[in-house]
Order: sequence, then structure tokens, then C-alpha cells
Amino acid sequence: MILDSNARPVIETTVTTGSGAQGVGIAPTGTSVGTCEAYVMRDHDEKRFMGNGVDRAVDIANSVLGPALCGLDVTDQKLIDRTMIDMDGTPMKTKLGGNSIYSVSVACAKAAAAVHGVPYYDYISKGDIKTLPLPVFNMINGGYYNHLTMSLQEFSVIPCGAGSMLEAMNIGVTVFGMLKKNIAKYQKGPAMMGNYCGWAPPTDDPFVMMKLLTDTVEECGFRDKVAYHLDGAANGMYDAGKNQYWMAGNYVSAEEVIEVYEKLTDRYPILFVEDILEEHDWEGFARASHAITKSIVIGDDLTVTNKKNLEKARELGAAGGFVLKPNQVGTITECIEARAYAAEHRMITVPSLRAGGVVGDIVTDLAIGLKTQAIKCGACRAGERIYSQNMLLKASYEHPEAKLFDFTPFRRG
Repeated sequence: MILDSNARPVIETTVTTGSGAQGVGIAPTGTSVGTCEAYVMRDHDEKRFMGNGVDRAVDIANSVLGPALCGLDVTDQKLIDRTMIDMDGTPMKTKLGGNSIYSVSVACAKAAAAVHGVPYYDYISKGDIKTLPLPVFNMINGGYYNHLTMSLQEFSVIPCGAGSMLEAMNIGVTVFGMLKKNIAKYQKGPAMMGNYCGWAPPTDDPFVMMKLLTDTVEECGFRDKVAYHLDGAANGMYDAGKNQYWMAGNYVSAEEVIEVYEKLTDRYPILFVEDILEEHDWEGFARASHAITKSIVIGDDLTVTNKKNLEKARELGAAGGFVLKPNQVGTITECIEARAYAAEHRMITVPSLRAGGVVGDIVTDLAIGLKTQAIKCGACRAGERIYSQNMLLKASYEHPEAKLFDFTPFRRG
């Protein structure tokens, strides 16, 4: 057991091969968690870590999964993951714990890369890296605060016009720093850290917030180099009893939520919007994808990195892509299958760090190695987020011929 960035217990697993190569896998935790994610097994002992301990998951990894996998070829990821999936036998990995299974899956993946002496992103790409994912920088964090409730969870900057990863990082860091000053001016008091290491919002009006953000980008001289991303994380603002959403001080219908995003995406160059409705409203997502013509609607809690959900999203026209969080589905193999399906059907894939992140998370490796369009690498502070951003920089140094992903063919409007 170790702790994530929110001081919540998580499981870390080390796998050692016969040749002595080692891989370490950690199962991070989320805050915006879909109900269909792989089960996170916790001890629920209120006397220890407020009930969040993972001793049972650790024991399962050591006494159940370890002995069952001992002797398998560490480079046969499909066999390893299928063995654990079959042992568990439940849709959401509730018997053995999605966190124990996932930590072992990641550890085996990294051990396989260690056998070959390369980073995991080079291992899964076979060194053929021609593009790098666009970094998506989380700038403003919504949610619940003492002074207000901002219904949109994330306002992010995407330096899609940058000529290199180094330039992209400079844009993210510069805008983040200038935004601190501009928020302080707007609210006549110091900017405060938000729920996810970005800045706390000075207003509950998403239109005012977007204007403040875009004005900051323009002040920094990056107007022609930047686009945006919005994450509604609508589960957190949805009242099932009312069948309505809290937005800017009022309860509104799904149609009114869609209308807000229509207006925002008409007014600003927003590449994609995420989880704008609650996770079970497939018909609402389909209506939103049809109504919002200048931005791609993607799923997170809707799709939970699950190939079957992506198939449903494509069939219904409910989403044009998904947020890839491998611990949502529980194994590296299932995560790669979801990405392969999306790539085959021209759906965008945007890997994301979890709110309860850890240094060493495999997500950035996956973003690079699976050649995804972008990666939600967090705000420009906090160790686990800076770790991800540094990995992107290092990958660009090691593969100087690789260009930032050109999002132009996917842009709408």
C-alpha cells in the first residue's frame, strides 16, 4: 500500500522476471468516477485511512494473482490479463478487485519493457513514434467551493498550434501563470488552488470564465496557437430526482445544458467537450453530438474505456471519441482494445491522468505509445502532473523527428 496525490491508499505491485527485470504498477484513483468502472476494492475499516485502506487488494495480488501468473511469459500481455479476468469472472472485477488486477497488469507491462531495456511507450510502439499527443493543460477547476459552485469541472488549454512539445509546454506554463494574476484582478483577491490543482473559478458563469481564459491566452500572445477543452463531469451536477442539472445557480434540463455547450462551442475554438450529460443518458449524448456542430462530444463516465461502450456510442452517434483511463476497465489489454477500436473508426482517444494521481502512472506511456491525439496531463503544478509533462518532453527529445499530432483532420466547424 502507498498513497496517491490525495493521500488515499492505493496498491503498488512489483513484478520480477526470471532474468531480474522489474516492472512497477500502481492503480491510481479518480474523483469523477463512473458507476461502471472496474471495482476499487477497499477495506472499509473506518479506523484506518478513513475506510480507504487496500490491505485486501494487496493480499489478493500477493496470494492469489501472483501464484497464478508465476511462470507465464511476461511479454504475453493478453494471456496475463485474460488469466486474471477469467479468475475474477465478474463484469466489473468485483471478486478480486479492479485495483489489484490493474496494478498487476501494469507491472507486467512495464516488466516486459524492462526486459527489452526501453520505456514502455517505445515497447508498445516498437520505437515507431512519428507523432506525439497534444498536451491538454487543466487551467480552471469547477465543482463545489464555499463561495460558489461551478458546474463545469475543467476548462483546459490545448496548444494545437505549437511547433514542438517544448513550445507547447511554454504555452501551458505561461498561460497558467498569467491566469493566476488575472483571476486575482477579477476577484480582487489572490487566486486559490482548485479541486484538481488548477485555479479555483472566480465565477459560476461558464461564459464569463471562458472569456477570462481566452483573454489571458490573447494577452500572452498565443491566440492563434491555442484551442480549448471543456469537461462537464455532469454526474456531479445531476439531480436524478429532478432529472435536471445544476448550472450557474439554477436547475436546468438536459436540453438547456446542450444549448449552453452549443453557444460556448460556437463562440470559442473548443476542440472537444467531455461528459456534458450524466453517464446513462445515451439518447441525450446522441442529441448533443448532433446539435453541437463545431466540437467533438466525447465520453468519460459514459464510455469508461470499454470497447463495448464505444461500439454503442458509435452505433447511436452518441460520441466521437473517449477519454482513456485504463484503470476504468482494469487491464492494459482491454485498454489497448478500446484504443484500437476507436482508431479503426476515426474516434479520438484522449488519455487522462486521474485526480488521485501517482508519479510513475503508465497513462502517459500509453498516450505516446498508442499514438493518441491528445493527453489530459493536468495543471502546471503538482509532482504527478509535472511527471507526465516531463515524460512528454523527454519523449520529444528522444524522438526529435516526431511532430505534435495535427488535429486539423478531426476539427469540426
